[in-house]
Amino acid sequence: MAKKSSKNATYTVPGLTTEQGHAVADVLQQRLNALNDLQLTLKHAHWNVVGPNFISVHEMLDPQIDEVRGYVDEVAERMATMGVSPNGLPGTIVAERTWDDYTVMRASGVEHLAALDLVYDGVIQDHRAALAEVGDVDPITEDMLIAQVRGLELFQWFMRSHIENDSGVLENSSARTEKAAAKAAKKAAAGRSGKSAKKN
Repeated sequence: MAKKSSKNATYTVPGLTTEQGHAVADVLQQRLNALNDLQLTLKHAHWNVVGPNFISVHEMLDPQIDEVRGYVDEVAERMATMGVSPNGLPGTIVAERTWDDYTVMRASGVEHLAALDLVYDGVIQDHRAALAEVGDVDPITEDMLIAQVRGLELFQWFMRSHIENDSGVLENSSARTEKAAAKAAKKAAAGRSGKSAKKN
């Protein structure tokens, strides 16, 4: 006799059908994958940032990492509450993700921040899509995702303040990949330091 799957329980939260609750939790699995990936990516950047802005970027990333780790736990516990077993294993992230690995290694603060800005774009856009999907079914999950989007957008603003010029243009605005974003920010930073050297 085949062993019964232990992925889903026979219940969900009161007020939703089991089918509805499990469908919402299935949407959350991809959010769990994205947030797990994000906290690892932020830690990677934290370890690999170099240059004059090292300490400010290094220390700016730690609270973001802690906050995102909290989001991971929140999403996993919401899934479990809804009767679906959350899967936080590395193999699941790799097998189910719709994005590539972060590509920037040792680099300056502005390079990492420009690349991470694109990472945040993807996570926030996908969180908003999940919001649209679950909003009419489960306002509790919607509320959780709204709070997370608010936090993610705030962190992205912190990053963007380092790569925004005084005309309000992001130095990575034309980039479609993390490496291209890092390169654009590096070029802009070199241009700024060249101009200040000429003035002196």
